[in-house]
Parts: sequence; structure tokens; C-alpha cells
Amino acid sequence: MEEASLQFIELLTKCKAAKINPLDLKSLKALVREQKFRLNKIELFVALTFILSSVTWFLFLFYSNNSQCLIGLPDNLRKGFRPPVQCKFCQGVSNIQKVKRISSDEFEQRFAYSGIPVVVTDATANWTALTTFDFWYFKDTYNLGKRKHKILNCQFFPYKSGFRNLFEALENPPEYFDSGEKAWYFGWSNCNPETAEQLRQHYGRPYFLPETSENNAVDWIFMGRSGLGAHMHVDNVRLPSWQAQLSGSKKWILMPPPECYFWCNRLEIVMDEGDIIILDTNKWYHQTVVLSGKISITIGAEYD
Repeated sequence: MEEASLQFIELLTKCKAAKINPLDLKSLKALVREQKFRLNKIELFVALTFILSSVTWFLFLFYSNNSQCLIGLPDNLRKGFRPPVQCKFCQGVSNIQKVKRISSDEFEQRFAYSGIPVVVTDATANWTALTTFDFWYFKDTYNLGKRKHKILNCQFFPYKSGFRNLFEALENPPEYFDSGEKAWYFGWSNCNPETAEQLRQHYGRPYFLPETSENNAVDWIFMGRSGLGAHMHVDNVRLPSWQAQLSGSKKWILMPPPECYFWCNRLEIVMDEGDIIILDTNKWYHQTVVLSGKISITIGAEYD
């Protein structure tokens, strides 16, 4: 008891020296508790934010770079973590130009890496793909590769077709789709080297690409009937790409990213047979609509 009294006297002495009314000690103690509680809440918020950001970023890096994973990062979440872009690539662009006989130097200077979309109309003149590629050609080619056990599990885009893989999509002839019983528009990556070599006998590297650039090792093929196409989306890729319209016609609709809505325009263009569109699909949101007429077949690749 005596020791407690001495401590109390010492406390009163310190209060007097600091000019603090002893009656205020109770409120000071409550204030200290409140400040500690606030600090604990801030520390908890910072810790949770760090953990959530780390996990999300890990998932983004893992799933966006692993095409063989069982589950993928949701498209909306991936777009939410898309880094903002500078709007210089689309400012002042009011239409998509169509050009021909353009040299690789001029193309590199004006379009190759600027993000400005362009259509080259004469780059497929010597390609036999325009007369060779059709539904039956792909069906025979891929079934032959499957029988030889040469087909890998290439990435497949079903869009709204409901198909689970390329072979299921190629089971039925075009007449089945024309009956309206099933939507038909899908795409796939040509990741099998032997089949890629066979297909590339019918098309080549577009003449206008910069001399120092190379095509990506993987080509993409898209095929579908009128009225359908790819929904509005943006890709998660590093490089610009070209896409050649080999059969039919298709309308492209381009939208700038949200951060550029007030500075850039919505663009549209119709791709006819033989046209090649060059586009940075990682910057431009894009949608396609197959127009009436022949089945649309498009093939393309990224370039560095």
C-alpha cells in the first residue's frame, strides 16, 4: 500500500511539472487507447491490402502466362489490372486508312509500332490460301494430324458456339450451321509445328513488315458465318499483330481504352478478301462482325 502511495505521489508531481490537471488523466488514457486502436486498424488495412495485391498479382502473372492451366484469371479481373496506356496512339485518328504498295520502311515509320491501325490491300496477291483454305481443308488437315498423333492441345476460342475444342467444332459441315441450329464462330492457335508448316505453304510473311521484325511462332485462325463474330474485348498480348481476310468479309469495330475516351474516336472498317489489318489489340478494344456471303476465314500472327 505504501508503495502505491509513493507511485501516486510521483505521478502527481509529474503532472504538476507538466502542468496537467490530474482529473484529465482518465481522458488521456482513453485518448491513448483510441490512438492505439486507430493505428491497429491502419496496420491491419495495410497488411490486408498488401496480401490481396500480392495474391492477385501472382494469379495475374501465373494464369496469363500459362495456357495449359485448368482455370484462368477471369477476363474482367485481368482487364481491371490492365495498366493504363498513353493516348497518343489514337489521338487525331478519325478513320482507318487503306494503303497498297507501301514499303517496309514507310510502314515501319508510320504504322508498325505507332498503334495506329491500317489496312494493306495488296499483301496477299500471291497467297494460295485464298483459294485453298475452307472448312473442309481445315477438317481434313487437322483430322490427318490427329491420326498421326501430331496435334497438340492448341488453345481454342469457342466464343458463343458452345464447342469445347477444335475437333468438336469441325465435326459438322457448314450446312449444319447455316440451318441456324447452332451459333458458329470460333478461333484457334496453330501451335502444332508440322501442321503450321503445311499451312504456311499457302501464305507467307507480309511483304510490308519491317525487315528486322519476325512473326510470332504461333498463328491464329478465326472462322465463322454471317451475323456472328468476336465480342468487344482487348487482348492480353505484348506485340502488335496482323490479320488477313482470306474468305468472306468482316467488319471491325475499334474503341479506344476507357482512359482515352475523351481524346480518341470509335473506328469502323470492312475487311474484304485479300485485305490485311494491322492492329495493336493490346491497346484497342475491338469487335468483329461477319457480313453476309461466304464463310469468313481470317489468319494472323503477332510480330516484333
